[in-house]
Amino acid sequence: MKSLSDSFKLNNGVQIPCVGFGTWQTPNGEIAVSSVMEAIALGYRHIDTAAGYQNEESVGKAVKQCGVPRKELFVTSKLANTDHGYEATHKAFELTMKKLDMDYLDLYLIHWPNPLPFRDRWKKANAGTWKAFEELYTAGRIRSIGISNFLPHHTDALLETAKIAPMVNQIRLCPGETQPAVSKYCIEHNILLEAYSPLGTGLVFEIPEMQALSKKYGKTIAQICLRWSLQMGYLPLPKSVTPARIKENTAIFDFELSDADVKTIAGMKDAGSTKDPDTTDF
Repeated sequence: MKSLSDSFKLNNGVQIPCVGFGTWQTPNGEIAVSSVMEAIALGYRHIDTAAGYQNEESVGKAVKQCGVPRKELFVTSKLANTDHGYEATHKAFELTMKKLDMDYLDLYLIHWPNPLPFRDRWKKANAGTWKAFEELYTAGRIRSIGISNFLPHHTDALLETAKIAPMVNQIRLCPGETQPAVSKYCIEHNILLEAYSPLGTGLVFEIPEMQALSKKYGKTIAQICLRWSLQMGYLPLPKSVTPARIKENTAIFDFELSDADVKTIAGMKDAGSTKDPDTTDF
């Protein structure tokens, strides 16, 4: 990967820009609009949102106003935890499209495999949702479909009834958190790994080894993290609302980490832990 315009190829042949601009925890309103527009102006062509982020309207407004043709942008959204099941998924998708004010999505994900409202019937609910996803995909409303926070047993259950395999699994991947079992499974099944919270929700900035690597390479810790993601084969989704940091996060293509440092970063501690999707209370 040499620039923000480079891409990974999904298992259906769709090209997905190699770095996405994340919007988790960015409130709906002017801050979301301005940060997405700033990202696009700086070269990002991949924007990630979700119904659960409650900022789809602002993301859609930014895409409309940014001056870059819609077809040159890759926009992702995700199904809310309360809307699993066949009919609910269709209704939720239409609401997402209304909020985004778009004719199609580039990627739609099941945000969570086993949300609390469906804990006693998550397999059936996911099967119904995926049937709806497949219909929307076949109809051309969505260019690619995938999952998020799915562990291997969740994906195995989905594949029992799926006609189309997921193209993406968006999970928490950051220094010290490589989710080896999930990563191995996705690689074996040709499912692209997207890395949310690639900076460990800020915890990585306190790790002494990361500070040392920043000095070694003359790059910020954020840049080290994002470069590491790419070298691990992940698609990182950095989030910021600060213009200087949005720009900083684009300067990751003019250096390369050594294999030893990639391994060191993967084995770091203190970057937080991933929630268990089968036991969390949402």
